[in-house]
Amino acid sequence: MKYHLSSLLCFLKDLKKNSPQTKSSQNSALPEGICREFSLAEIKAATNNFHKKLIVGRTYFGHVYKGTINDGTIVAVKRLDHRSKGGFGMFRTQAQFLCQLRHPHLVSFIGFFLDQNEMILVHEYASRGSLSDHLYGEEYVRLNWKQRLEICIGAARGLHYLHTGVKRVVIHHDIKPTIILLDDEWSCKLSGFGLSKLGPLSMSKTLIRMESQVHGTHAYMAPEYMASGVLTERCDVYSFGVLLFEVLCGRRVVDKTLPNNQQSILEWASELGREGTVYNVVDPYLKGKIAPECFNKYLEIARDCVHYEGNERPAMGEVELSLELALELQQKADSEMQGLANNGECMYED
Repeated sequence: MKYHLSSLLCFLKDLKKNSPQTKSSQNSALPEGICREFSLAEIKAATNNFHKKLIVGRTYFGHVYKGTINDGTIVAVKRLDHRSKGGFGMFRTQAQFLCQLRHPHLVSFIGFFLDQNEMILVHEYASRGSLSDHLYGEEYVRLNWKQRLEICIGAARGLHYLHTGVKRVVIHHDIKPTIILLDDEWSCKLSGFGLSKLGPLSMSKTLIRMESQVHGTHAYMAPEYMASGVLTERCDVYSFGVLLFEVLCGRRVVDKTLPNNQQSILEWASELGREGTVYNVVDPYLKGKIAPECFNKYLEIARDCVHYEGNERPAMGEVELSLELALELQQKADSEMQGLANNGECMYED
């Protein structure tokens, strides 16, 4: 453990040393360089000594706190349990990824603290919570259809960047609504890089990584990954497809409180598709608000993403473009609609 901690500290300090930031920018809440090293005193001050009332989330290996650093900037403080199995590996993975990845739809990394007893990551705070909060959280604002489409497009852009926009392909490996965070402007930010994996160079035609033990949330796992541990970027595409169905249905991917044939979103949607009544899966809040052309295009994308055969799934770039087209179809249909509901939204026949 001491060896690993020392090596990671050297890695993080080298990132700071080699970055162009000045001393003043090192003390900035959002540094121009790669990352900032916080003191434990600063972290405790930011979180009121890790007060339980400031806990805003839980991860596989610890808690996430809402904090305020010295200049008043609100941040998310992820405190990993160093005693948990895999906790240090998760810290190292997230630190390495977040230090080097920069994209409007990825959560911005601010800094870290690391010693023998604490592993802490600090990143930007998403004021509107997660996508899951707004899909099935009773205390949160429900998202309209265009908002959901725009969030999905942003998430697709973030994933596309991970798969093709960096020197080595990054497989997120944990795509689900809880890791899609929303800021003040409802722009989405991908988070949750603890299980992410590095593949070969982005231009490589082969991208396979064998896992000795499968990790992640079962309902979002691609069939080939569950069967053999083979992990590729198309596994992310599958998970994203599951997420698309959740966004459309406004419910959890698996809900044990429902009748047996409705508990799994994918199985239920497949059954209704065979019966020609797939529109019944739509979130009741969205009924009559989705243009038929947009609905058909969106459903086509979602189905393609969850194709059983990985090599038959589209790349994230294709998914991104298809979702943008779905949004355009919705906007065009809305502009052509003459009859408006009392709330100002266009209403379509089921």
